[in-house]
Amino acid sequence: MAENFKRSYRFAYLSSLYITIVLTLALSVFLYIESQFNTLYVIGFTLACYVVCFIIIQYRVEKFIYRRVRKIYDDIEMLDVDTIEETPVTTDMRTLIKEVEKFAKQRKTEIETLKIREAYRKEFMGNVSHELKTPLFTVQGYILTLLDGAMKDPAILDKYLNRANKGVERLIYIVNDLDMITKLEVGDLNLNYTNFDIIELVQSVFDLFEMKASKKNIALTFDMNYQDPIIVNADKERIQQVLSNLIVNSIKYGKEDGTTEVSIENLIHNKVIVRVTDNGEGIAQAHIPRLFERFYRVDKSGSRKEGGSGLGLAIVKHIIEAHHERIYVESDYRIGSEFSFTLEKVKEFPVAGDGTKTV
Repeated sequence: MAENFKRSYRFAYLSSLYITIVLTLALSVFLYIESQFNTLYVIGFTLACYVVCFIIIQYRVEKFIYRRVRKIYDDIEMLDVDTIEETPVTTDMRTLIKEVEKFAKQRKTEIETLKIREAYRKEFMGNVSHELKTPLFTVQGYILTLLDGAMKDPAILDKYLNRANKGVERLIYIVNDLDMITKLEVGDLNLNYTNFDIIELVQSVFDLFEMKASKKNIALTFDMNYQDPIIVNADKERIQQVLSNLIVNSIKYGKEDGTTEVSIENLIHNKVIVRVTDNGEGIAQAHIPRLFERFYRVDKSGSRKEGGSGLGLAIVKHIIEAHHERIYVESDYRIGSEFSFTLEKVKEFPVAGDGTKTV
């Protein structure tokens, strides 16, 4: 029965009992000395004393605890905690401690999350500033040089204007990539789904970057000779962008006389997986979890010399996820890397006369 009492009630109960016993004994001694001891008087006094003591002590204790507990709730509500407002104020210390501990854990988790986001924000702003600052200062330097008199020389004028134009093109490239990744993240970029041959698209990307690969004598190849087309359903332009980014990276970080190999395999009945494999310098395992972050660079010095906005892999990830597909990466440092992503395969049905029919 006593376990059902609140702690404040148990406190008042015991305190009233002790006070009542002491006062009853005192009254009994007094009446005995006066020779007017009456059992009914003693019992009546005991009950009345107990009730009065209990009421007074319980009222005082609850008021005392409530004021302090209410202050705790008010302090918590000042932190804009909506869940606390739905909870009635309790004077039970065990319940209060649990609520405060729960609140503290929630706030600790939120604070840690905010610290991580703040660190990411600072790093992101620093990266954006660096990426924009380099071409801006380059363009400014060429223009100031021309304004200081170099523009009078036609050869220097033409050379510096061309270099300034390249700097502006790099700025436009970075801004366009930022705009695209923002649209991808908020879901504003509409995808134009069509059926197309992924083999043909990969070959067109090979043709596009054949000259770039030849400078490092890197072979762009399939893992086998694909005789039949593989029809997939996706946004062709965006998938071309994905393949372009992955193949350019394999060339950029590939070794001389290396290989970039593309393979397409059936994953399940309505999925294919496209693998882009190289035997370049590879990626250390410590970098892989952050590889698809905006502006994250494995080799911060070398990659900037190679150019690029630093947004390529982030855009690749968002494009694939916008198709509700998955992208994977496997890499061994100084051995090579493999990036792979899934696509929806168009079903093929046999028809009489001419092989297959796609739907």
